[in-house]
Amino acid sequence: MIKIGEYNKLEVIKERDFGFFLADKRKNEILLPKSLLNGNEIEVGDEVNVFAYMDSQGRPVATMKKPLIEVGKVAYLEVVQQNDFGVFCDMGLERDLFVPLKEQRFKLLVGKKYLFYAYLDKTGRLAATTDVDDYLDQGEGYKVDDIVEVISYGKGTSTTIKVAIDGKYRGIILGNEHIETIYPGDKFKARVKRIYEDGTVGLSTRKKRLDAREEIKEAILKYLKENGGMMAYNDKSNPEEIKEVFGTSKNYFKMALGGLMKEGLIEQNEEGTKLK
Repeated sequence: MIKIGEYNKLEVIKERDFGFFLADKRKNEILLPKSLLNGNEIEVGDEVNVFAYMDSQGRPVATMKKPLIEVGKVAYLEVVQQNDFGVFCDMGLERDLFVPLKEQRFKLLVGKKYLFYAYLDKTGRLAATTDVDDYLDQGEGYKVDDIVEVISYGKGTSTTIKVAIDGKYRGIILGNEHIETIYPGDKFKARVKRIYEDGTVGLSTRKKRLDAREEIKEAILKYLKENGGMMAYNDKSNPEEIKEVFGTSKNYFKMALGGLMKEGLIEQNEEGTKLK
């Protein structure tokens, strides 16, 4: 049986002007158009490894081009088209991958990439879903303070972010471990904060406290120098204003101000902060 959405090892049994017919051991046949040889040269009698999928007419077709995703796999794909029934993603082949509306756990935007899991629908066509959680593995070998690349794929609670480490392994970022707004499909670096008992990797986008404080101190001094040595922010300022201007929490901002005051570089009053 030729498996749709997967690689198949098949024998080249005949050639026509438009392509080659391939067959499995049970004599099931599939067409490999010459336009999909991907630069390869084959002849009758060869055994070839091809990917099988359904074309726009619902006919099985083989290709020697490499798809970006296979059935049963998770991949990071770009949404390229949208209609009333769902969206289509670029899977590296002539035919795009369909994601039905019912398989979208959040709004998908054309031009943005997201994690998808590929499956065969009831008609035997290749389709995908954003519901990837059950298809990610538990990460092994990660250590606290490792810096890893992650892709967001949803929320656990209102503020907890679910991410895939290296696009493969399950991880979470608790609400108090990120300041910035994180959307599904975002790819970014994070630091391993802890490993939970079930193997899930806990992550943070915050820098370690001392590193973060030094960066914020530099940002405060730069801001002061660029604004005549004064600013309207101090340790009594609104947390939202601090986050908007300096991209950090009020707690970290106060720590940085305290450090600069101990160093004798700034002073605070009711109106704000100024350089000494």
